[in-house]
Amino acid sequence: MVVEQKPYQWLAWLATATLVIAASLASFVPEMYLHHWFFIIANTLWILVGYLWRENSVLLMNVLLTLIYFVGLVK
Repeated sequence: MVVEQKPYQWLAWLATATLVIAASLASFVPEMYLHHWFFIIANTLWILVGYLWRENSVLLMNVLLTLIYFVGLVK
């Protein structure tokens, strides 16, 4: 059985690693607010992955999360 991988796996892994860094920053040093930027970067990368994969659910979820993090950063 051959399992075919989706293209741009490296980008999905980069987005995932950035998301883990963001979550770590939010948990361990929330007073720095640096995690907001990492969440925005990670979700922007996931928006790109969702577009490239033509996965509307991934795309929509990450657009909404990016907006939420941006509003949180501005407030």
